[in-house]
Amino acid sequence: MNSESIPEFAIDPLRLEFRSAETELAFQRHHLDRSRASLRLTLVFCSVFYLAFAMTDVAVLGYGREALILFVGRMLVAITATMGLVLIRKQREPIAGLWLVASAAEVVGMATFMLIVWFRPSEIPWHGMSLCIMLIVVYIFIPNRLIIAKGIAIASTAAFVLVAVEKGTVPPAGTLTMSMLLLLANSFGLVAARRYHRLWRDEYRVLMDLKQVSLRDHLTDCYNRRHLHETLLPTEIARARRYQHWLTMVVCDIDHFKSINDTHGHQSGDTVLKHIASVLRATTRRHVDSVVRYGGEEFLLLLPQTGPDGASYVAERLRTSIAGSPTIDGAGRSIEATASFGVLAVDFSVVGSDVTETSLIAAADALLYEAKASGRNSIRSREWPGESPGQKVDVLVQTTCEAPG
Repeated sequence: MNSESIPEFAIDPLRLEFRSAETELAFQRHHLDRSRASLRLTLVFCSVFYLAFAMTDVAVLGYGREALILFVGRMLVAITATMGLVLIRKQREPIAGLWLVASAAEVVGMATFMLIVWFRPSEIPWHGMSLCIMLIVVYIFIPNRLIIAKGIAIASTAAFVLVAVEKGTVPPAGTLTMSMLLLLANSFGLVAARRYHRLWRDEYRVLMDLKQVSLRDHLTDCYNRRHLHETLLPTEIARARRYQHWLTMVVCDIDHFKSINDTHGHQSGDTVLKHIASVLRATTRRHVDSVVRYGGEEFLLLLPQTGPDGASYVAERLRTSIAGSPTIDGAGRSIEATASFGVLAVDFSVVGSDVTETSLIAAADALLYEAKASGRNSIRSREWPGESPGQKVDVLVQTTCEAPG
Protein backbone atom coordinates (compact mmCIF):
# COMPACT_ATOMS: atom_id res chain seq x y z
CA MET A 1 0.00 0.00 0.00
CA ASN A 2 1.27 3.46 -0.86
CA SER A 3 1.83 5.28 2.43
CA GLU A 4 0.60 8.52 0.78
CA SER A 5 -2.89 7.00 0.91
CA ILE A 6 -2.66 6.27 4.65
CA PRO A 7 -4.54 9.04 6.53
CA GLU A 8 -1.80 9.54 9.13
CA PHE A 9 0.70 10.39 6.36
CA ALA A 10 -1.62 12.57 4.26
CA ILE A 11 -0.18 16.08 3.75
CA ASP A 12 -2.32 19.23 3.86
CA PRO A 13 -1.74 21.02 0.52
CA LEU A 14 -1.96 24.51 2.05
CA ARG A 15 -0.03 24.15 5.30
CA LEU A 16 2.34 21.49 3.95
CA GLU A 17 2.04 19.62 7.23
CA PHE A 18 0.74 16.15 7.98
CA ARG A 19 -3.02 16.25 8.49
CA SER A 20 -2.58 14.05 11.56
CA ALA A 21 -1.42 16.22 14.47
CA GLU A 22 0.17 13.16 16.07
CA THR A 23 2.18 12.35 12.95
CA GLU A 24 3.22 15.99 12.51
CA LEU A 25 4.44 16.16 16.11
CA ALA A 26 6.42 12.93 15.64
CA PHE A 27 7.93 14.37 12.45
CA GLN A 28 8.94 17.59 14.22
CA ARG A 29 10.51 15.64 17.07
CA HIS A 30 12.39 13.48 14.58
CA HIS A 31 13.94 16.61 13.04
CA LEU A 32 14.34 18.49 16.32
CA ASP A 33 18.13 18.27 16.54
CA ARG A 34 18.58 19.38 12.94
CA SER A 35 16.06 22.21 13.38
CA ARG A 36 17.79 23.41 16.54
CA ALA A 37 21.18 23.39 14.86
CA SER A 38 19.82 25.31 11.86
CA LEU A 39 18.12 27.89 14.08
CA ARG A 40 21.22 28.39 16.21
CA LEU A 41 23.38 29.01 13.15
CA THR A 42 20.87 31.43 11.63
CA LEU A 43 20.40 33.38 14.87
CA VAL A 44 24.14 33.79 15.40
CA PHE A 45 24.79 34.67 11.76
CA CYS A 46 22.00 37.28 11.58
CA SER A 47 22.94 38.83 14.94
CA VAL A 48 26.55 39.30 13.90
CA PHE A 49 25.62 40.92 10.61
CA TYR A 50 22.94 43.15 12.13
CA LEU A 51 25.50 44.50 14.60
CA ALA A 52 28.29 44.72 12.01
CA PHE A 53 26.13 46.86 9.73
CA ALA A 54 25.69 49.41 12.51
CA MET A 55 28.80 51.10 11.12
CA THR A 56 26.85 51.89 7.94
CA ASP A 57 24.28 53.75 10.07
CA VAL A 58 27.05 55.97 11.40
CA ALA A 59 28.49 56.42 7.91
CA VAL A 60 25.13 57.60 6.56
CA LEU A 61 23.59 59.35 9.56
CA GLY A 62 26.60 60.34 11.63
CA TYR A 63 26.74 60.16 15.43
CA GLY A 64 23.26 61.34 16.19
CA ARG A 65 19.91 60.40 17.64
CA GLU A 66 18.77 58.40 14.63
CA ALA A 67 21.96 56.33 14.55
CA LEU A 68 21.53 55.63 18.28
CA ILE A 69 17.91 54.48 17.76
CA LEU A 70 19.03 52.11 15.00
CA PHE A 71 21.84 50.78 17.21
CA VAL A 72 19.32 50.04 19.96
CA GLY A 73 17.16 48.23 17.39
CA ARG A 74 20.13 46.19 16.20
CA MET A 75 21.00 45.34 19.80
CA LEU A 76 17.41 44.23 20.31
CA VAL A 77 17.84 41.77 17.44
CA ALA A 78 20.98 40.37 19.08
CA ILE A 79 19.28 40.18 22.50
CA THR A 80 16.27 38.39 21.00
CA ALA A 81 18.61 35.91 19.33
CA THR A 82 20.55 35.33 22.56
CA MET A 83 17.38 34.78 24.59
CA GLY A 84 16.16 32.45 21.86
CA LEU A 85 19.34 30.37 22.08
CA VAL A 86 18.80 29.98 25.82
CA LEU A 87 15.10 29.20 25.43
CA ILE A 88 15.53 26.40 22.90
CA ARG A 89 17.92 24.70 25.31
CA LYS A 90 15.66 24.88 28.36
CA GLN A 91 12.15 24.79 26.90
CA ARG A 92 10.13 21.82 28.19
CA GLU A 93 8.04 21.70 25.03
CA PRO A 94 10.85 21.94 22.44
CA ILE A 95 8.71 22.15 19.29
CA ALA A 96 6.54 25.05 20.47
CA GLY A 97 9.65 26.75 21.87
CA LEU A 98 11.46 26.39 18.56
CA TRP A 99 8.60 27.98 16.63
CA LEU A 100 8.28 30.78 19.20
CA VAL A 101 11.97 31.63 18.96
CA ALA A 102 11.95 31.49 15.16
CA SER A 103 8.86 33.72 14.90
CA ALA A 104 10.17 36.23 17.46
CA ALA A 105 13.52 36.48 15.68
CA GLU A 106 11.80 37.04 12.32
CA VAL A 107 9.40 39.67 13.66
CA VAL A 108 12.04 41.63 15.60
CA GLY A 109 14.50 41.39 12.72
CA MET A 110 12.00 42.61 10.15
CA ALA A 111 10.71 45.40 12.44
CA THR A 112 14.25 46.67 12.98
CA PHE A 113 14.90 46.50 9.25
CA MET A 114 11.82 48.66 8.58
CA LEU A 115 13.20 51.16 11.09
CA ILE A 116 16.46 51.22 9.16
CA VAL A 117 14.58 51.83 5.91
CA TRP A 118 12.59 54.66 7.54
CA PHE A 119 15.69 56.51 8.75
CA ARG A 120 17.75 55.83 5.61
CA PRO A 121 15.25 56.35 2.75
CA SER A 122 17.88 57.46 0.25
CA GLU A 123 19.09 53.83 0.03
CA ILE A 124 15.72 52.18 -0.51
CA PRO A 125 16.84 50.34 -3.70
CA TRP A 126 19.70 48.78 -1.71
CA HIS A 127 17.31 47.97 1.09
CA GLY A 128 15.06 46.27 -1.44
CA MET A 129 17.94 43.98 -2.40
CA SER A 130 18.60 43.26 1.29
CA LEU A 131 14.94 42.44 1.88
CA CYS A 132 14.99 39.92 -0.98
CA ILE A 133 17.83 38.08 0.79
CA MET A 134 16.03 38.27 4.13
CA LEU A 135 12.86 36.84 2.60
CA ILE A 136 14.77 33.80 1.36
CA VAL A 137 16.22 33.35 4.86
CA VAL A 138 12.74 33.51 6.39
CA TYR A 139 11.28 31.00 3.93
CA ILE A 140 14.11 28.48 3.82
CA PHE A 141 16.80 28.85 6.47
CA ILE A 142 14.82 29.57 9.64
CA PRO A 143 12.96 26.42 10.76
CA ASN A 144 9.37 27.51 11.32
CA ARG A 145 5.88 26.54 10.28
CA LEU A 146 5.39 27.48 6.64
CA ILE A 147 2.13 29.31 7.31
CA ILE A 148 3.83 31.56 9.90
CA ALA A 149 6.88 32.20 7.73
CA LYS A 150 4.63 33.09 4.79
CA GLY A 151 2.61 35.53 6.91
CA ILE A 152 5.73 37.29 8.24
CA ALA A 153 7.32 37.49 4.78
CA ILE A 154 4.21 38.94 3.10
CA ALA A 155 3.58 41.41 5.94
CA SER A 156 7.22 42.57 5.79
CA THR A 157 7.05 43.03 2.03
CA ALA A 158 3.86 45.10 2.30
CA ALA A 159 5.39 47.22 5.10
CA PHE A 160 8.50 47.88 3.03
CA VAL A 161 6.51 48.99 -0.01
CA LEU A 162 4.38 51.32 2.17
CA VAL A 163 7.51 52.90 3.68
CA ALA A 164 9.03 53.34 0.22
CA VAL A 165 5.86 55.05 -1.05
CA GLU A 166 5.58 57.20 2.08
CA LYS A 167 9.15 58.42 1.85
CA GLY A 168 8.81 59.05 -1.89
CA THR A 169 12.51 58.82 -2.61
CA VAL A 170 11.97 56.34 -5.44
CA PRO A 171 10.06 57.30 -8.60
CA PRO A 172 6.80 55.41 -9.26
CA ALA A 173 8.39 53.32 -12.01
CA GLY A 174 11.22 52.34 -9.66
CA THR A 175 8.75 51.48 -6.90
CA LEU A 176 6.81 49.27 -9.31
CA THR A 177 9.99 47.50 -10.42
CA MET A 178 11.10 47.00 -6.83
CA SER A 179 7.66 45.67 -5.88
CA MET A 180 7.78 43.16 -8.72
CA LEU A 181 11.25 42.00 -7.62
CA LEU A 182 9.98 41.55 -4.07
CA LEU A 183 6.99 39.63 -5.41
CA LEU A 184 9.42 37.43 -7.34
CA ALA A 185 11.52 36.86 -4.20
CA ASN A 186 8.38 35.90 -2.25
CA SER A 187 7.23 33.56 -5.00
CA PHE A 188 10.63 31.90 -5.33
CA GLY A 189 11.00 31.58 -1.55
CA LEU A 190 7.52 30.15 -1.15
CA VAL A 191 7.95 27.61 -3.96
CA ALA A 192 11.34 26.52 -2.57
CA ALA A 193 9.96 26.32 0.98
CA ARG A 194 6.97 24.23 -0.14
CA ARG A 195 9.32 21.90 -1.96
CA TYR A 196 11.56 21.50 1.09
CA HIS A 197 8.64 20.95 3.47
CA ARG A 198 7.19 18.26 1.19
CA LEU A 199 10.55 16.58 0.60
CA TRP A 200 11.29 16.43 4.33
CA ARG A 201 7.91 14.86 5.01
CA ASP A 202 8.23 12.45 2.10
CA GLU A 203 11.62 11.42 3.47
CA TYR A 204 10.11 10.91 6.93
CA ARG A 205 7.23 8.87 5.50
CA VAL A 206 9.62 6.56 3.64
CA LEU A 207 11.75 6.22 6.77
CA MET A 208 8.67 5.23 8.79
CA ASP A 209 7.72 2.73 6.07
CA LEU A 210 11.17 1.14 6.30
CA LYS A 211 10.98 1.15 10.08
CA GLN A 212 7.60 -0.58 9.97
CA VAL A 213 9.00 -3.20 7.60
CA SER A 214 11.83 -3.86 10.04
CA LEU A 215 9.41 -4.16 12.99
CA ARG A 216 6.53 -6.06 11.39
CA ASP A 217 5.99 -9.55 10.12
CA HIS A 218 5.26 -9.19 6.40
CA LEU A 219 2.45 -11.79 6.37
CA THR A 220 0.39 -10.93 9.45
CA ASP A 221 1.43 -7.29 10.05
CA CYS A 222 2.08 -8.17 13.70
CA TYR A 223 5.33 -7.17 15.37
CA ASN A 224 8.18 -9.57 14.66
CA ARG A 225 10.29 -11.56 17.09
CA ARG A 226 13.33 -9.32 16.71
CA HIS A 227 11.37 -6.22 17.73
CA LEU A 228 9.95 -8.12 20.70
CA HIS A 229 13.39 -8.95 22.08
CA GLU A 230 15.12 -5.68 21.14
CA THR A 231 12.44 -3.21 22.17
CA LEU A 232 8.94 -4.32 23.23
CA LEU A 233 9.66 -6.78 26.03
CA PRO A 234 12.58 -4.90 27.66
CA THR A 235 10.57 -1.67 27.52
CA GLU A 236 7.40 -3.17 29.02
CA ILE A 237 9.30 -4.99 31.77
CA ALA A 238 11.21 -1.81 32.67
CA ARG A 239 7.97 0.23 32.71
CA ALA A 240 6.11 -2.34 34.82
CA ARG A 241 9.03 -2.56 37.25
CA ARG A 242 9.33 1.23 37.50
CA TYR A 243 5.63 1.86 38.15
CA GLN A 244 5.06 -1.48 39.96
CA HIS A 245 2.30 -2.54 37.58
CA TRP A 246 1.04 -5.90 36.41
CA LEU A 247 2.31 -7.22 33.08
CA THR A 248 0.73 -10.24 31.40
CA MET A 249 2.26 -12.35 28.68
CA VAL A 250 -0.02 -14.51 26.55
CA VAL A 251 1.36 -17.17 24.23
CA CYS A 252 -1.10 -18.37 21.58
CA ASP A 253 -0.62 -21.34 19.25
CA ILE A 254 -3.00 -22.43 16.47
CA ASP A 255 -4.12 -26.01 17.02
CA HIS A 256 -3.32 -28.63 14.38
CA PHE A 257 -1.94 -26.02 11.99
CA LYS A 258 0.12 -28.61 10.10
CA SER A 259 -3.10 -30.46 9.34
CA ILE A 260 -4.61 -27.24 7.95
CA ASN A 261 -1.65 -26.80 5.62
CA ASP A 262 -1.69 -30.45 4.55
CA THR A 263 -5.45 -30.46 3.92
CA HIS A 264 -6.00 -27.05 2.32
CA GLY A 265 -2.53 -25.99 1.13
CA HIS A 266 -0.01 -23.45 2.37
CA GLN A 267 -1.77 -20.48 0.79
CA SER A 268 -4.90 -21.27 2.76
CA GLY A 269 -2.70 -21.75 5.82
CA ASP A 270 -1.32 -18.25 5.31
CA THR A 271 -4.88 -16.93 5.06
CA VAL A 272 -5.68 -18.57 8.39
CA LEU A 273 -2.63 -16.97 9.96
CA LYS A 274 -3.63 -13.53 8.68
CA HIS A 275 -7.20 -13.99 9.86
CA ILE A 276 -6.23 -15.07 13.37
CA ALA A 277 -3.67 -12.25 13.59
CA SER A 278 -6.43 -9.77 12.75
CA VAL A 279 -8.63 -11.30 15.46
CA LEU A 280 -5.82 -10.93 18.01
CA ARG A 281 -5.22 -7.30 17.08
CA ALA A 282 -8.93 -6.43 17.02
CA THR A 283 -9.59 -7.97 20.44
CA THR A 284 -6.67 -6.29 22.22
CA ARG A 285 -6.15 -2.59 23.01
CA ARG A 286 -4.68 -0.54 20.18
CA HIS A 287 -1.53 1.44 21.09
CA VAL A 288 -1.43 -0.33 24.48
CA ASP A 289 -1.16 -4.09 23.94
CA SER A 290 1.34 -5.66 21.55
CA VAL A 291 0.73 -8.64 19.27
CA VAL A 292 3.86 -10.46 18.04
CA ARG A 293 4.22 -13.27 15.56
CA TYR A 294 6.69 -15.32 17.56
CA GLY A 295 7.27 -18.01 14.96
CA GLY A 296 5.29 -20.25 12.61
CA GLU A 297 1.75 -20.47 13.98
CA GLU A 298 2.67 -19.09 17.42
CA PHE A 299 1.83 -15.58 18.60
CA LEU A 300 2.85 -13.73 21.74
CA LEU A 301 0.84 -10.91 23.31
CA LEU A 302 1.99 -8.36 25.89
CA LEU A 303 -0.79 -6.84 28.01
CA PRO A 304 0.53 -3.98 30.19
CA GLN A 305 -1.28 -3.10 33.44
CA THR A 306 -3.35 -6.27 33.17
CA GLY A 307 -3.74 -8.62 36.15
CA PRO A 308 -4.80 -12.29 36.27
CA ASP A 309 -8.55 -11.69 36.06
CA GLY A 310 -8.29 -9.27 33.15
CA ALA A 311 -5.78 -11.51 31.38
CA SER A 312 -8.02 -14.58 31.68
CA TYR A 313 -10.97 -12.59 30.38
CA VAL A 314 -8.97 -11.39 27.36
CA ALA A 315 -7.65 -14.90 26.66
CA GLU A 316 -11.16 -16.36 26.79
CA ARG A 317 -12.44 -13.68 24.40
CA LEU A 318 -9.59 -14.49 22.04
CA ARG A 319 -10.22 -18.22 22.26
CA THR A 320 -13.96 -17.93 21.57
CA SER A 321 -13.44 -15.34 18.81
CA ILE A 322 -11.01 -17.60 16.97
CA ALA A 323 -13.15 -20.70 17.41
CA GLY A 324 -16.28 -18.83 16.35
CA SER A 325 -14.98 -17.14 13.20
CA PRO A 326 -13.89 -19.58 10.48
CA THR A 327 -11.46 -18.38 7.83
CA ILE A 328 -12.67 -18.08 4.22
CA ASP A 329 -9.76 -18.89 1.91
CA GLY A 330 -9.21 -17.83 -1.70
CA ALA A 331 -11.26 -20.76 -2.99
CA GLY A 332 -14.21 -19.76 -0.83
CA ARG A 333 -13.78 -22.67 1.58
CA SER A 334 -14.59 -22.21 5.26
CA ILE A 335 -11.69 -23.35 7.42
CA GLU A 336 -12.34 -23.77 11.13
CA ALA A 337 -9.45 -23.33 13.52
CA THR A 338 -8.91 -23.14 17.26
CA ALA A 339 -6.04 -21.98 19.43
CA SER A 340 -4.52 -22.79 22.80
CA PHE A 341 -3.22 -20.20 25.25
CA GLY A 342 -0.65 -19.92 27.99
CA VAL A 343 -1.27 -16.87 30.19
CA LEU A 344 1.33 -15.62 32.66
CA ALA A 345 0.48 -12.61 34.84
CA VAL A 346 3.32 -10.93 36.75
CA ASP A 347 2.89 -8.45 39.58
CA PHE A 348 5.99 -6.25 39.40
CA SER A 349 5.21 -4.64 42.74
CA VAL A 350 6.43 -7.86 44.43
CA VAL A 351 8.67 -9.73 42.00
CA GLY A 352 12.42 -9.56 42.31
CA SER A 353 15.14 -8.92 39.78
CA ASP A 354 15.29 -12.65 39.04
CA VAL A 355 12.35 -12.22 36.65
CA THR A 356 13.94 -11.92 33.21
CA GLU A 357 12.70 -11.88 29.64
CA THR A 358 13.86 -15.46 29.14
CA SER A 359 12.21 -16.75 32.31
CA LEU A 360 8.89 -15.07 31.47
CA ILE A 361 8.77 -16.52 27.95
CA ALA A 362 9.77 -19.96 29.21
CA ALA A 363 7.06 -19.92 31.90
CA ALA A 364 4.36 -18.73 29.45
CA ASP A 365 5.48 -21.34 26.91
CA ALA A 366 5.22 -24.09 29.53
CA LEU A 367 1.64 -23.02 30.21
CA LEU A 368 0.89 -23.20 26.49
CA TYR A 369 2.16 -26.77 26.31
CA GLU A 370 -0.02 -27.66 29.32
CA ALA A 371 -3.02 -26.25 27.46
CA LYS A 372 -2.20 -28.22 24.31
CA ALA A 373 -1.60 -31.40 26.29
CA SER A 374 -5.04 -31.04 27.91
CA GLY A 375 -6.78 -31.36 24.55
CA ARG A 376 -6.19 -28.00 22.87
CA ASN A 377 -8.65 -25.11 22.43
CA SER A 378 -7.98 -24.34 26.07
CA ILE A 379 -6.29 -21.87 28.40
CA ARG A 380 -3.78 -22.39 31.18
CA SER A 381 -3.21 -19.35 33.43
CA ARG A 382 -0.73 -18.72 36.18
CA GLU A 383 0.08 -15.80 38.40
CA TRP A 384 3.74 -15.33 39.17
CA PRO A 385 3.80 -13.14 42.28
CA GLY A 386 7.47 -13.79 43.01
CA GLU A 387 7.16 -13.62 46.76
CA SER A 388 10.52 -15.30 46.95
CA PRO A 389 13.19 -15.89 44.29
CA GLY A 390 12.12 -18.49 41.81
CA GLN A 391 8.73 -19.07 43.43
CA LYS A 392 5.85 -19.71 41.03
CA VAL A 393 2.33 -20.16 42.37
CA ASP A 394 -0.51 -21.64 40.35
CA VAL A 395 -3.51 -19.42 40.98
CA LEU A 396 -5.72 -19.79 37.96
CA VAL A 397 -6.14 -22.93 35.93
CA GLN A 398 -8.88 -22.82 33.33
CA THR A 399 -9.71 -25.53 30.83
CA THR A 400 -12.35 -24.92 28.20
CA CYS A 401 -14.13 -27.15 25.78
CA GLU A 402 -12.29 -28.91 23.04
CA ALA A 403 -12.69 -27.86 19.44
CA PRO A 404 -15.70 -29.29 17.63
CA GLY A 405 -14.85 -32.57 16.06
